[in-house]
Amino acid sequence: MSASGRQPTHDLLAALLDGMDAALCAFDADGVVTHWNREAERILGWTAAEAVGRKGFSGWAARPADAQDVEDRLMAAQDVPGRQVHEFALQTKDGGRVLVRTQSAGVPGADGRPAGVYCAFTEVHAQIDLERSIALSDALMDDASWAVVLVDVDLRPAVVNARAARAFGSGRTDLLGRPLGDLLAQGAEELEAALQHVLAEGAPPGPAEMWVSVRTPEGERRCCWRCGFVRLGSPLAEEPVPLGVGWLFQDVTEDRQDALDTSRLRFRTAQLHRAGRAAAECEDPAEAAGVRLDFAIAGFADHALLDVLEPSADPGKPPRLVRTITAPPAPTGQGARPVPYEPGHPVLQALDRIGSVRASTTRGEAADGWARARLWPEGTAHALCTVLRSRGRTLGALTYLRSASRSAFDRADAAYAEEVAGRVAADLDLAHAASERP
Repeated sequence: MSASGRQPTHDLLAALLDGMDAALCAFDADGVVTHWNREAERILGWTAAEAVGRKGFSGWAARPADAQDVEDRLMAAQDVPGRQVHEFALQTKDGGRVLVRTQSAGVPGADGRPAGVYCAFTEVHAQIDLERSIALSDALMDDASWAVVLVDVDLRPAVVNARAARAFGSGRTDLLGRPLGDLLAQGAEELEAALQHVLAEGAPPGPAEMWVSVRTPEGERRCCWRCGFVRLGSPLAEEPVPLGVGWLFQDVTEDRQDALDTSRLRFRTAQLHRAGRAAAECEDPAEAAGVRLDFAIAGFADHALLDVLEPSADPGKPPRLVRTITAPPAPTGQGARPVPYEPGHPVLQALDRIGSVRASTTRGEAADGWARARLWPEGTAHALCTVLRSRGRTLGALTYLRSASRSAFDRADAAYAEEVAGRVAADLDLAHAASERP
């Protein structure tokens, strides 16, 4: 190659060496320094002009007591295959000492004989920091008590640890690259908004709790996750370039559900107490029953319907159900009227069982049509029917209704409804007994 061809090659090699993140130096077969890059200058303070051409480190980059041992161990890499790893204390230009970790390997010549050694080195504390970071990443991905998901800039899981996979009810590889909307039936929009905020603005000041519904092979599972977020940026770019988001979360569903149950029980107990005090001020027991329903539906249901059993005018026919109270009151101010429920209606089932019956629309059934067929207000999607009993007699039925925007009634709701029904039944029984007095 001509001189003009060798110069660009030499410039390219110098640029590559100076652009390396690791400090690098090289020795010829006699131990003379032939290369010294900028990272080596940054760590030790010696410039390339001061380093190249020196034999070994003696008298400048290592103390005299250490220099021979350092040189022997470095040059020994010529005679063994592979890389050799050592730790040395080198000397900086200002007289300080730096503990470095080196990786050295022999450089063969054109004839295959040892022609020198190259040595890459970093400060030990920087290497330890790197190893700790790698160890932390491995631990988070394998043994962490938190679920960890690395989300790319397209908001899709790129790495998932075992605990996160269990939280989603799926395998680790099954989650990779899938939109969050495919994994969550509810809560995906809120989570994506949080991730986008982290990518744009950085992590929030503290963990946030989110309620989500996870799609699993067994069906949807409602969960509360305490989430923390960390924006991931490339350490190799001059300006921060987001690589994605580190999303850590814990399942706190049981704790939050216990707290919600306790709060709900406290509120309902208070409502029963307030309803009792208000009902005690009513001269008419039937009016007291309506007052109790007004208190009962607060935070519990959208509507409450009270149907009372009345004897039929025809002695041969069974008693009929008459709608006596609606909470909140109907806008038309309708009075008591018979309600012709079809056979199999949840109210009739409750009367037959002398217990509570819960009903909800199915996904394929229109809510308005479902409610209309059962003589309930439009928009009703969930119902809870319970029987009114007093002194061993059935007096009627009490129905609570919720719209589709609310959750279905559960067992705790049924227990509360039965408690209210018992008090309303006592009011109605008292009203009936008062009406029969001469």
